[in-house]
Amino acid sequence: MNPTRAILLASHGTPGARAAERAALDLCAAHGRVHHLLVVPDFWKGMLGDDWLNNAAVHVRFGRYVEDQLEREIAEHVARVADETQRRGLGYSCELRLGKPAECLAAVAAAGGFDLVVVGSPRPRGTPGYRSRLAVETVIKAIKAPLLIVPHPGR
Repeated sequence: MNPTRAILLASHGTPGARAAERAALDLCAAHGRVHHLLVVPDFWKGMLGDDWLNNAAVHVRFGRYVEDQLEREIAEHVARVADETQRRGLGYSCELRLGKPAECLAAVAAAGGFDLVVVGSPRPRGTPGYRSRLAVETVIKAIKAPLLIVPHPGR
């Protein structure tokens, strides 16, 4: 595949997403740009079930803790990718969305004028972690650029 000038990278820092990051950065042409999309899946909104959070103060405190933790992880991830694009002389922009990953990726890809969309593949069975699924059909129907799904490093 030839180097491209404008890449949309959907990445959230897992090993599979990091494989996608490496591929996107390797494929990006000199002085090209990478637009980094981070999607916080909308299931996080429901993380504050009230089964054990039986008073409002504990509920609010726990909610702030979860949000602060997500914010720290996202900031570290964005800084790492931004540093690597800068080291390579590439342009970098970042966008954070809350919602369904496929719908968010499709909307950004359809609106952005990208030459290539890069994502990581699902983690292999038996690998620890949340097994979210990207509805690839939703993305494929909405985008005009090629979609590269980078294999998980554990395969």
